Amino acid sequence: MMAAATLGSSRVNARVASERALAVLLRGGRMYRGGRWAVGDVGVDEAGLLRFGSGLSAVETIDVSGKVVAPGFIDMLADNGANLARTTPVFEKYKLTDGVTTALQMHGGSPDCAGFYAQAARSPHLINYGVSTFIMGIRYRIRDVPTRLRLVERNLDCGALGVSHSIEYQPAPYPELLAYARLARRYDRPFVLHLRYSSTEQELEGVDEGLRLARESGARLHIAHLHSTGGTFHMEAALEKIRRAIQSGVVVTTCVYPYSYWATYLSSRRFDPGWRERYRLDYEDLRVVGSGERITATSFARHRRLRTLVAVPEGTMPFARTFDLAIREDFCMIGSDGGIAREPRSNSHPRGAACFATAVRYALDHSIPLERMIMKMTELPRSLVREPLKDRAVLEEGQRADLCVFDPATIRGNASVENPNQFSEGIALVLVNGGLSYRAGRLGAQSGKAIRY
Repeated sequence: MMAAATLGSSRVNARVASERALAVLLRGGRMYRGGRWAVGDVGVDEAGLLRFGSGLSAVETIDVSGKVVAPGFIDMLADNGANLARTTPVFEKYKLTDGVTTALQMHGGSPDCAGFYAQAARSPHLINYGVSTFIMGIRYRIRDVPTRLRLVERNLDCGALGVSHSIEYQPAPYPELLAYARLARRYDRPFVLHLRYSSTEQELEGVDEGLRLARESGARLHIAHLHSTGGTFHMEAALEKIRRAIQSGVVVTTCVYPYSYWATYLSSRRFDPGWRERYRLDYEDLRVVGSGERITATSFARHRRLRTLVAVPEGTMPFARTFDLAIREDFCMIGSDGGIAREPRSNSHPRGAACFATAVRYALDHSIPLERMIMKMTELPRSLVREPLKDRAVLEEGQRADLCVFDPATIRGNASVENPNQFSEGIALVLVNGGLSYRAGRLGAQSGKAIRY
């Protein structure tokens, strides 16, 4: 009897001690858990894990009543510069202030993933980070396909999150692409493609090619930014092709960003001769991001040599015919395809700083259930990456405390073509691995970790 009483007391004392050990308690926030919205408290313990329940107490309690507590947003299509030491602090700051707790470069990444992770580990990080293997970088340096394939496989052995290639920017023959896809399948990593065509006449051929690669290889295919490459002019047909492929057993996802215009470098193949006819645009339609300067027939060649990034006009990808159709599909998630690399004004698309707040605002203003949009920025990206994100992206006991707290009345993206270097509005608080990384407009803990296999 005495032993039993002592054991029972020990359990009670352990539970009380555990409750008292909470580092942070967010009180009175609105959360979507268990298939419904409810107001409640969420705690973060000393190990940076989520705790739920009534009667919780902590070293610090923060009143978040009237705000939404969501899993931290996952940007699986982030884009950082090649000079990590210079660009990463700026890049991560603008991701964090947009509610992003994990930025993964799945659309580009690195040709040397082991080197990337080793270099990144030398510095603290505001958010979690990771990369895919960057085939374009490998193909720039290596001519023979067998060596290219060995380097891709080496990256996968070193923890790369996927295999990615941009066929439009660097065309490759189908047999070589199929070999990359088969490597992705062997390692059970996603094969991320920027499709081959973006013109009205051929964009659906690019969708067909991507789906054929997935069928013949068995790889999990992710089509990057479908509304700017593959579905700009024929989104309904592109989505129908993807639906049919999924029904036949092919694993396919895609992503979009909540903007009606795209931006890319004038030096890219998109601006090879014939671009005005392909996109039904002219020189004066192009704006230099970060200044708003209009390109002219005279300045085009100079900016092309400088690799200037330009934006096309708003409405080039009409919301009603592109984004709206795609985002309502279960297989479509949010991905920024961007990142802010420099200050005070970066030559980078505004989506690099404002994609996620803009997506939330869009959902609230266009009758898209908020929980559905949040899922497309958390659980759906997790399902793409799988194992390395298994302990993140949902509000469950014991998950990593990556959290974004936002005000649904005020959340919105502020970044613009003229000035992309602007923090999003309405992001009240961001925790990364339990650390208070952003609060009341100020940066805090640098508790980001590497995400890798």
